[in-house]
Amino acid sequence: MDRILSADGTPIAYLRQGEGPPLVLVGGALSTAATEAPLAALLAPRFTVITYDRRGRGASGDGGWAAGREVEDLAAVVGAAGAGASLFGMSSGGALALEAAAAGLPVELCAVYEPPYTPGASGLLFKARCTTRLYRLLAAGDRAGAVELFLSMTGVAEGTAARMRRTPRWAELEAMAHTLAYDDGLLGDGAIPAERFATVAARTLVICGGFSSAPARATSRMLADALPRGRHRTLTGQMREVAPQVLAPVLAEFFTQDVYAYGRVP
Repeated sequence: MDRILSADGTPIAYLRQGEGPPLVLVGGALSTAATEAPLAALLAPRFTVITYDRRGRGASGDGGWAAGREVEDLAAVVGAAGAGASLFGMSSGGALALEAAAAGLPVELCAVYEPPYTPGASGLLFKARCTTRLYRLLAAGDRAGAVELFLSMTGVAEGTAARMRRTPRWAELEAMAHTLAYDDGLLGDGAIPAERFATVAARTLVICGGFSSAPARATSRMLADALPRGRHRTLTGQMREVAPQVLAPVLAEFFTQDVYAYGRVP
């Protein structure tokens, strides 16, 4: 992997593959460049795909966290990708991509898959309770508990989580457990930051799965409506864990379409 220094001097590791217009993939919670590899491989025949380890994960450094620092990390990766880079953000990586676009990152096209905002009174209360529990677990050094909390929040069955604990992958997840606080911070109180996102100039495609929960689907539509150049699309049969082979052609179509033909789809 190559490395580039973020604005605060933190090294950020990234991987470049393929040939064509540059496209940066922004992973979600507990993910690294390796997590995005299957999707990147499907997109590489048409794009120069950049995957990277977000701050505190994998081969990247961790010089302390603030939302602005993660935006600076992404800006450094986009700079390395080259002029005209587009963004795709998965889950909380989508929130980061949108925060970067709102902060003025020069991208023309951005796509996100189910950024996990939780608007509404019950959603905000759920987010607040999860945040409190997460910070208690991390403060106590209970990395396994933090990972289990995240898995339960994302709908992973208890039995599945128990099986995951017996795999080599579990140690990698525990090593990144502290970054769950980073993703939690990116989401604020859980509400869609409509006022801030009103400044996003990029044409943005907000995607959700047709089999995802009703709140996740409704939130995706709300997010698309909050973006000045937002568009929404539902992938039939997909859930939060979207199949790369289903997602890749949708992204390829969006990122290669004639920008003058881009239209708002309700």
